[in-house]
Amino acid sequence: MTTCFHCGEPLPVKPFQFKVLGEMRELCCMGCYAVTEAIVNAGLEHYYQERDVISPTAPLPEALTILQGYDHPDTQQQFIHREQNLACAELSVEGVSCAACAWLIERRLIQEPAVSQASVNLSSHRLRLLWDDSKTPLSQLLSDLEKLGYKARPFRTDTHAGLLKKESRQLLMRLGVAALGSMQAMMYATGIYFGAFTGMEVQYRDYFRWISLIVTTPIFFYSGYVFYRSAWYAIKARSLNMDVPVSIALIISFFASIYATVTGSGETYFDSVSMFIFFLLTGRYLEAKARRQASETATDLIPILPRLAHRVLTDGHHEQIPVTQLQVGDKVLVKAGETLPCDGKVLEGSSAVSEALLTGEPLPISKTVGDCVVSGSQNHDSPMIIEVTKSAQSSTLATLHQLINRALSEKPLLAQRADKMAHWFVARVLVLAVVVYVGWYFVEPSHAFWAMLAVLVATCPCALSLATPVALTAATNTLAEHGFLVTRGHVLETVAQATHIVFDKTGTLTEGKLELVSVHVFQGDEQHAKLLAAALEQYSEHPVAAAFKPLRLDDLPSVTDMHNTAGAGLTGTINGQVYRIGHAEFALGHDAETPAEGYLRIWLSSQQQAIASFDFRDKVRPEAQSVISMLKQKGLTTLILSGDQSHAPQKLAAQLGIDTVLGGLSPQEKSAYVQQLQADGAIVIMVGDGVNDAPVLGQSHVSVAMSSGADLAQTTADAILLGDRLSALVTARQIAIKTQIVIKQNLKWAFVYNLSVLPPAALGYIPPWLAAIGMSLSSLFVVLNALRLKRVN
Repeated sequence: MTTCFHCGEPLPVKPFQFKVLGEMRELCCMGCYAVTEAIVNAGLEHYYQERDVISPTAPLPEALTILQGYDHPDTQQQFIHREQNLACAELSVEGVSCAACAWLIERRLIQEPAVSQASVNLSSHRLRLLWDDSKTPLSQLLSDLEKLGYKARPFRTDTHAGLLKKESRQLLMRLGVAALGSMQAMMYATGIYFGAFTGMEVQYRDYFRWISLIVTTPIFFYSGYVFYRSAWYAIKARSLNMDVPVSIALIISFFASIYATVTGSGETYFDSVSMFIFFLLTGRYLEAKARRQASETATDLIPILPRLAHRVLTDGHHEQIPVTQLQVGDKVLVKAGETLPCDGKVLEGSSAVSEALLTGEPLPISKTVGDCVVSGSQNHDSPMIIEVTKSAQSSTLATLHQLINRALSEKPLLAQRADKMAHWFVARVLVLAVVVYVGWYFVEPSHAFWAMLAVLVATCPCALSLATPVALTAATNTLAEHGFLVTRGHVLETVAQATHIVFDKTGTLTEGKLELVSVHVFQGDEQHAKLLAAALEQYSEHPVAAAFKPLRLDDLPSVTDMHNTAGAGLTGTINGQVYRIGHAEFALGHDAETPAEGYLRIWLSSQQQAIASFDFRDKVRPEAQSVISMLKQKGLTTLILSGDQSHAPQKLAAQLGIDTVLGGLSPQEKSAYVQQLQADGAIVIMVGDGVNDAPVLGQSHVSVAMSSGADLAQTTADAILLGDRLSALVTARQIAIKTQIVIKQNLKWAFVYNLSVLPPAALGYIPPWLAAIGMSLSSLFVVLNALRLKRVN
């Protein structure tokens, strides 16, 4: 075939390929590839059998737009992962304009029995949905949202950014029309007002009214559409948001003005309608822009996974396939300058690879045969062939995306309280607005409607709803920039209140890169002892196990009946004989001589008879001492809880200035000690490697895992130190405290503003257009105040 299967255009020298109707089809460009992939994934391949014409302008199948396409397993594989047997999806949502929109979406979805969690991030227009897909398909939930007027589609970083730009551009166009028209309407209104005082002939007054109608009409229908649309869907959902009274006011004012213009009687309010819409849109645009700025960086820090990969075939040639189709064991060619599409191991070639995402090290790291690489890294120098070790859905990059999205979607207790207060406030304001209308109706009926509208607009609790989530979003993203990846919503609030911070020793305060420096053999020869030890340790993730891998020992004996005693060592059977490797008390049944300062000794035994001892050396992290000092200055009590039975933990604590140290503890004993601290009123942060410290990490109020210490997909930590940068703990404490201050300032401002503006609005001193300015400035203030969290000293 010399033409594109999809559009019929000539093919390039190296065409794209995709399997359609059981055969590999050649496509001319990435655009055709993407469309073809969407059609096939939606289960609509029959389109290619039934189409009448092949051309770039040929209509796509109507069924492609049907939401059932997102229920297709191949489609869901690209954007859905599992959490506790539930489906979890990150969705981009169009049409979210204010806190009421987010609340309405969450309220509607949570009414579905299958939905466990629905959380909208107002700053980024993203929805995190956790539901039982065996009860309710995704298409039904998306359809429910469309009935509310919100279009939700699978989130992808690049397309989501385009969606936000599109919404911003549309809002800016509506604002431009409102600005231009309102200036004209005010100019004509000024003539009418002066004429009312100085005298004006009726034909000139009517002329100005008709011209005002003409310039106000596009403002009312085009610029004001966003308010009517939001109000209509809220009413359909049997709910109320602030766009409902605003829309009612605009509609009544506009059509009453038309009636007055046609009949030549009464008053017209074209200038009020146009200026009201203009100021509301101005506030909404500035607020949306500031919110997006607050939500930037966290996901921007994480590179976009390439859509295609070069899979190596058995004959040595390679083919381009979607990354989602890569399987564990596939071989992938990664050319110089490309982003690694998967986690894997280097089979051929060597190159410099930038892993700044995980290590924080800006300089490329040399990678050669046998080394592990992670998705999202940048290959700088030479091509390499990688063996895939994890699928795209469980890769390091995908896991980081999921962790960030989870953190941004979870609402801490303070945010939930603010939401409840906002809805309580809305209900009271609506009642008060009715009271104001009735009161003015008996005093001055012509002022009743405008006074009621001013109360509704001026006291809109938008600032109250924004006070907490915008600050949390800005803080979370700033921390991600500094290597502290928050994965749970309560972290910032708890870190600010923490009293104690507990460290594991190996791999946390030390680099965890143990180096085997000496072997003492008591039975047999050294090589045999190394083989036995390496065979037992090959099933462990402990830093001791990693120290045996550089020895590159071949023909390791097979091990059966493996058992890992957490915090002590390993037991296994080799050639019918049971061996143990670990601390002296575990391996030998009694204490033994301790190694020199700064060294770690483990023992290999059989039937409690020593076969060999291995001495390892570990380095203290260079920034550890300064970090401990700064954490103590910020009011935290520092502790070491270590499983090391030597004197190394005590010596390290003295070197770093740590307050309390306990060594030789099992994971259960560590957890029990933290539990006792909590019983005494302490709020505890635990920093560990993420796997060996799992019990104590789970027990602490906030658990922090080192990114190199554990498989990110397995860790349940509340936060992760990217690049193992301990200095990020100091930044986290600083920003967490600052975040609580900013949130309290925002809430205080919102309450003070709403309460202070209420009396003059109710008494008729504030016209609706001025109320719109006040509401917008109030919302803008809390957003700009939250943006201060993006600046860290």
